Amino acid sequence: SEILRNARDQAALGGPIRGMPNRVWDAPSQKHLIGRFGWKANVATLAHQTGAAFQGDMGITSRLFPQETCTPTQKDCLAAPRGAEGKAPEIDDKTFDDVVFYEATLAPPARRKPRDPAVLQGQRLFAQAQCAVCHRPSYVTAEGPFPRLTSPALKGQTIWPYTDLLLHDMGPELADGRPDFLASGSQWRTPPLWGVGLVKDVNGHTRLMHDGRADGVLEAILWHGGEAQASRDTVLRLSAEDRAALVRFVESL
Repeated sequence: SEILRNARDQAALGGPIRGMPNRVWDAPSQKHLIGRFGWKANVATLAHQTGAAFQGDMGITSRLFPQETCTPTQKDCLAAPRGAEGKAPEIDDKTFDDVVFYEATLAPPARRKPRDPAVLQGQRLFAQAQCAVCHRPSYVTAEGPFPRLTSPALKGQTIWPYTDLLLHDMGPELADGRPDFLASGSQWRTPPLWGVGLVKDVNGHTRLMHDGRADGVLEAILWHGGEAQASRDTVLRLSAEDRAALVRFVESL
């Protein structure tokens, strides 16, 4: 409901920013749902994302994806084991569900120096440039998906992911020409910003965006086009000091 509200609120603004939800096939529920995960919001649930990763990245079959992703000519792939005594799946239901439960209950990273004057100045500039229209700061969670873990562990939590989880046309320079469900070749889901300042600590680099083309936050901003071009141009007109403060804020999330 909040994702759909984001789309309505943006359309009501009457400007170039008009995000839309992706609607995708969800293997666990066997129906179409609003996409939330992936660069183009092409996955609706964490269970689907996890099952697809087990299958596609590791070759591990599960109840959701019981077959290997082999082409008819990949003989070795077709002959590979599918689980106990060659029968699918390779990961049992309990282990799979435990992995999803673990992923879903991970806490986000804590912010760094949220009261730093430069960070507070960057926060104001973030709003002025309309970055927060797509990178919506906060939500309050509803009922969690796990009966064994009830309120207040998941329900009623204020979270700060900085995303609208909508698709936006980001212009031809970022286009990959690859439609995905309702997403066009130039549309991308607004990526959450929480934790982005820890990319270097975790990954040992500062490459950002879907193909790693941006070296750091400022370069990522300057790649924004399409619906976000006006915001990018606003950032370009800032002084070097203000741009540094904007980056400082984003890296504090």
